[in-house]
Amino acid sequence: MASPTSTNPAHAHFESFLQAQLCQDVLNSFQGLCKALELEPAGGLSQYHKIKTQLNYWSAKSLWAKLDKRAGQPVYQQGRACTSTKCLVVGAGPCGLRAAVELALLGARVVLVEKRTKFSRHNVLHLWPFTIHDLRALGAKKFYGRFCTGTLDHISIRQLQLLLLKVALLLGVEIHWGVTFTGLQPPPKKGSGWRAQLQPNPSAQLANYEFDVLISAAGGKFVPEGFTVREMRGKLAIGITANFVNGRTAEETQVPEISGVARIYNQSFFQSLLKATGIDLENIVYYKDDTHYFVMTAKKQCLLRLGVLRQDWPDTDRLLGRANVVPEALQRFARAAADFATHGKLGKLEFAQDAHGQPDISAFDFTSMMRAESSARVQEKHGARLLLGLVGDCLVEPFWPLGTGVARGFLAAFDAAWMVKRWAEGAEPLEVLAERESLYQLLSQTSPENMHRNVAQYGLDPATRYPNLNLRAVTPSQVQDLYDMVAKEPVRRKNDKTDAGKLTTESAGTQEELLRWCQEQTAGYPGVHVTDLSSSWADGLALCALVHRLRPGLLEPSELQGLGALEVTAWALRMAEHELGITPVLSAQAVVAGSDPLGLIAYLSHFHSAFKSTLHNPGPVSKGSPGTSSAILFLGKMQRTLQRTRAQENGEDVGGKKRRLEAEAETPSTEEPPVPEPGVPLTPPSQHQEAAAGDLCALCGEHLYILERLCVDGRFFHRSCFRCHACEATLWLGDYGQHPGDGHFYCLQHLPQPGHKEDGSDRGPESQELPTPDENSKPSGLTPLAAQEGASPVPRPSQPARRLIRLSSPERQRLSSLNLTPDPEMAPPPKPPRSCSTLARQALEGSFMGWGVPAESPQVLVVTEKEEESPSSSEEEEEEEEDVALEPDLEQTLLTFAEKSGTMHKYPTWRRTLLRRAREEEMKRFSKAQAIQRRLNEIEVHLRDLETLGMKLEQALRSQSSSPEQQKALWLDQLLQLVQKKNSLLAEEAELMITVQELNLEEKQWQLDQELRGYMNREDLKTAADRQAEDQVLRKLVDVVNQRDALIRFQEERRLRELASGPGDQG
Repeated sequence: MASPTSTNPAHAHFESFLQAQLCQDVLNSFQGLCKALELEPAGGLSQYHKIKTQLNYWSAKSLWAKLDKRAGQPVYQQGRACTSTKCLVVGAGPCGLRAAVELALLGARVVLVEKRTKFSRHNVLHLWPFTIHDLRALGAKKFYGRFCTGTLDHISIRQLQLLLLKVALLLGVEIHWGVTFTGLQPPPKKGSGWRAQLQPNPSAQLANYEFDVLISAAGGKFVPEGFTVREMRGKLAIGITANFVNGRTAEETQVPEISGVARIYNQSFFQSLLKATGIDLENIVYYKDDTHYFVMTAKKQCLLRLGVLRQDWPDTDRLLGRANVVPEALQRFARAAADFATHGKLGKLEFAQDAHGQPDISAFDFTSMMRAESSARVQEKHGARLLLGLVGDCLVEPFWPLGTGVARGFLAAFDAAWMVKRWAEGAEPLEVLAERESLYQLLSQTSPENMHRNVAQYGLDPATRYPNLNLRAVTPSQVQDLYDMVAKEPVRRKNDKTDAGKLTTESAGTQEELLRWCQEQTAGYPGVHVTDLSSSWADGLALCALVHRLRPGLLEPSELQGLGALEVTAWALRMAEHELGITPVLSAQAVVAGSDPLGLIAYLSHFHSAFKSTLHNPGPVSKGSPGTSSAILFLGKMQRTLQRTRAQENGEDVGGKKRRLEAEAETPSTEEPPVPEPGVPLTPPSQHQEAAAGDLCALCGEHLYILERLCVDGRFFHRSCFRCHACEATLWLGDYGQHPGDGHFYCLQHLPQPGHKEDGSDRGPESQELPTPDENSKPSGLTPLAAQEGASPVPRPSQPARRLIRLSSPERQRLSSLNLTPDPEMAPPPKPPRSCSTLARQALEGSFMGWGVPAESPQVLVVTEKEEESPSSSEEEEEEEEDVALEPDLEQTLLTFAEKSGTMHKYPTWRRTLLRRAREEEMKRFSKAQAIQRRLNEIEVHLRDLETLGMKLEQALRSQSSSPEQQKALWLDQLLQLVQKKNSLLAEEAELMITVQELNLEEKQWQLDQELRGYMNREDLKTAADRQAEDQVLRKLVDVVNQRDALIRFQEERRLRELASGPGDQG
């Protein structure tokens, strides 16, 4: 076809406009286009219609068709919904431009000011499915042919800004560059309007522009006056971004992208990285776009050790300030990490240039993130109303590992434009604000999974995007403080530290209430007379009575005859921890001696807060009562199992039992507890467990306040002291071990393996097993909780003893493809199968792993450059590239194709779909892991804040002051509130660690799957050593399957218990 430029000069300008890759080139070509068409730029929607009329050749028509389809949606009312509305948008970032486009489609006059003069940010953004569809509907493929054609859905910030800028210019948005918004200028008198204070020298037309809507998208560092901003703090988190030149060579094309690798579930990768380069990371992501983009989270100690940071400063700004960062060392650091992650296949890595001509690499702090408490306000003066709205980072600063920034930014832009539409319709200001805040409440909860599935229906109306929408969740009366007659207040910043320790006036339970509850629960037990919260507990009988009331099968009162107070108290503390999830805060010696009355009250208050809602009357707790966190119980059992297993691996004698993995008789769970052997006395705990009185840390020897105490194996530690001996990372329940040789505690990544030399291999958590009934952790007179209730989280095979399972190659192939992740939307699953082979057959249908994807690591799923970069030659091909949900029968067809060796290469479209789906699953897992990591860090910060407050209260209570008794009672109630908050945070932490175990097992199954496939693929060439290694891998895979099954059983049994207890019993 002949070039259109030969007949119409405007066509050449238009084609240059479409293909321009620099901001200035876009502006110049658009000005040339308007001049050729004899049009004035920034003429609103009327300008768009004039351009469309004069440019009617085939290339332009395809773009007009898309824009007309969007503009033709009823919500825009043919561009007449907001014709009398004048808007000012601050910031030409992706969210500001997207909001400007929506406002222009509504027919508003839109003026946008941007302090920069060019787009230079190479950093790459992850895209959700709806953002891909939205950008395609705006003609993204016409402006950027490589848009979302690979296996990962992303785009650089610069490219995203360019394509949105082009759309905004076509729709008549007026854009001013190099202009900084510094504040609002209220109307000086009645009849005048609101203006902007601009720097350095705005034109007279811009300086006199009066508007009634202000949309701020100027980033997190600038929020208009009147808005309150909350700081969300976590542990120190240092991110590093690096952009390398993408030469688009054949070698670079073959390097696969990394959707995300996180230490929380793939510890072996980071251990290998540390051993090879000395670099210690938490995560790493690699996207291939205009540049090779890497982003990672580095540990501070590693940066100091490698000379990236000169000095360790407590202030983060000073720590990462230009004077404290060594640029050359930072560049070496990023190169080494990128080279290792890509196996050196990118060749010589050359840094791209940033806006200042310097290497595009930076270290940034995302310890604290800002979030506005409200998304909109209304200000009024001299009868002139101004609607203010926030979008982008000044509304919510995104947590980059989650990949939610641009998606939620676009949603906020849509919601803000909807607010402007309602404003233009004449709705009352408080109603407009209430609707906007109702939508804002949904923003932080949105994900691709909980929004409407049909992304093609998404529009400006919130009902098209959010299921179960309630626009009246916030009432007008609740937003009255967002309506200001005159803007006076500066930006207010709140810190979550104040909330962490905020004490309500309501008491968590007075001493009298706690004493009364304890008396009710211990009433009727012989020899037990509770009259106070100190001396009545010294003989241990009252504590045993309380435990027996809550779990009658654990300990019979008659078995306590003849035992000393210390022995009785020690076993009561242990059973409360192992079977009720009540962690000790004082030792048995302290209870017997009565030396820590505050600690005893805090300990008993944990019983009260956990079980008061389930025990309305004296009597045993029912099976369905939730009580304490079942996750804490589960993880505690798992931790003890891990310790016992490691002791067995080291050849230690564990209670005279045979090795459980070699021979262990197992019987099905029964409802009745086994009868204890008569005449077997209770053995007191070992001396090292009771050596400390609970007020000194076992590691540092410093004093321990109640809120600081962390009990591990009967010893007490500061939470800040209980860290990995190798990497100093915080140790969480179920994720650490103690080395029998040196006695130190380690995270599972650095836990020395028995009989292994430092050979670069890292088993990580592979030696870990889920809990089985701990026969050696109890006296024979005690009944295990799991046996009593029949609700053990561990699978109990029906076979009387373990036996070796031999599977054929086809059975191994099916086994390696298991996927045991339950669908939360499905009905409760049937009773889990008892045999592993049955489990394999039932799980095979839902398995994704093994669908014919090459047996490669997560970093080796490759799509050729031709597949990635070739733009569609027609609209039909373009639409085919959109990733839509597959019907079940189509997925079955894909499965059939994939199961046949070599088939997928004959079907490149399906292969690309499979690879994309695999990448999506990896991305979801990475995002989930990072959300957990962030929340764990936030919990740790909250706990530190609680410890600080608790220390002050405890010092006041323990001091021999002359404070009135009423004041001391108030302090004690406040201390108990802090204890309750701490217990709640620890329960949430345990729930998160359960999810961490799931991610770990998924990763282990994937790795074992690939390893097993490697052996099966050389069936005829195996040596005896290969067959032995294959059997070992298969046994590990069976163990992982059983462990995942145990987790599913645990979660399902917990869900059923919660359902049985009813909402009223949840407390």
